[in-house]
Amino acid sequence: MAVIGNTGSGKTTFAQALARRLGVPHVELDALHWQSGWVMTPTEDVQARVAEVLAGEGWVIDGNYGATLGTTVLEQSDRVVWLDPPFAVTFWRLLRRTARRIHSRESLWETTNIETFRGAFLSRDSILWYLLKTYRHRRRRCAELADAYAHVRLRSKREVERFLETAE
Repeated sequence: MAVIGNTGSGKTTFAQALARRLGVPHVELDALHWQSGWVMTPTEDVQARVAEVLAGEGWVIDGNYGATLGTTVLEQSDRVVWLDPPFAVTFWRLLRRTARRIHSRESLWETTNIETFRGAFLSRDSILWYLLKTYRHRRRRCAELADAYAHVRLRSKREVERFLETAE
């Protein structure tokens, strides 16, 4: 299955739980995309790694890397799960997650990458600013993508929980 949604929508948390439930590998595209020092992995390397995963029997992949992967993951998915909580929920989750990561100095994706106060709140590259700038466009893009494939749209915590309870 492919899991798509806005920044902060809960893609990775949901995808990890879904992969555990289904007994299949989970792949977080952010982890493939970012190397230590916030260096982007070459496109060909990401594509090769994703191709390896897609060749497997089952998988759950989360992320929105259309510029790198096109619709390859969606085309090979038996179903697309679009996480679409309201903006306020998404922003609050992202703010909480970012604050927790800054405080804990958590290393991301088995790299040396950590979120900092300056990067999160005082930078043009702020993940919070990114959400504010891209939310509407990404939401429209997710709707277009989901409509082209067998999909389910989950808008609330309750819908997510029900889906996870019944996923096969």
